[in-house]
Amino acid sequence: MALPRTSRSNKARTDLTNPSKPKVSVIIPVMNEARTLASVIREARKVNKNTEVIVVLNGSTDGSGRLARKMGARVITFDKPLGHDVGRSIGAKEAKGDILLFTDGDILLPGSSLRHLVRAVEKGTDVALNKYNGPRGRKKVHGVILAKHALNAFLSMPKLKGASLTAIPHAMSRKAAETIGFEHLAVPPKAQAIAAHKGLTIRAVRYYDVGKTNPRKSRGRKDPLTALIIGDHLEAIDYLLRHTNPRGDLTDLNRLREMVK
Repeated sequence: MALPRTSRSNKARTDLTNPSKPKVSVIIPVMNEARTLASVIREARKVNKNTEVIVVLNGSTDGSGRLARKMGARVITFDKPLGHDVGRSIGAKEAKGDILLFTDGDILLPGSSLRHLVRAVEKGTDVALNKYNGPRGRKKVHGVILAKHALNAFLSMPKLKGASLTAIPHAMSRKAAETIGFEHLAVPPKAQAIAAHKGLTIRAVRYYDVGKTNPRKSRGRKDPLTALIIGDHLEAIDYLLRHTNPRGDLTDLNRLREMVK
């Protein structure tokens, strides 16, 4: 079971600085990332000429909010930290754009490269994923990477390999977000399972090496998020089993189980 992600007493404050109807909404969860945030917002605005930037402050105390407001972003403030990935679902629910693009406040990616995800959605892809699979060519593969590959196989989408909504950047249409349910975006693997189950088009569009660029990347230390993310994948499988059958709609091939009774 996934860990609790947010507190009911944690109330949000919203600063609406861009009320116009945008084409693209770029959603950026932030927790004390003032050092990189200005550059991330600057590149986000290059994605489309009609873009809104939504910064979801995840208990930040370093002035990230002041910086984001100064740069014209819509800012949603939570004084206490949210759980992992909750900022995505909150930002998506508040977004006004036809296309929702998700990134992070501490990973700088050029706006020109992010446009590939937006274009994929414009051309009919419901959910456009990062092709990042994580390091696999080693004796012991990380449990999260195994979980991503296993879930896509379980969803009968092995061509996605390890591509996952767990990794940023990714994009989706507003219709896809509404079909999945904004609240489910807080559990990315479950959101991916719902998207697959409901017949949405999911594609791995472009490779972004976020493992290399992530400044919070664990270096030989145990990652505290590993158990949470693996639990999220188990929650995704549980969703599929509850909405299909005990085999998750996978074929039983030529087995005649009734002959064993």
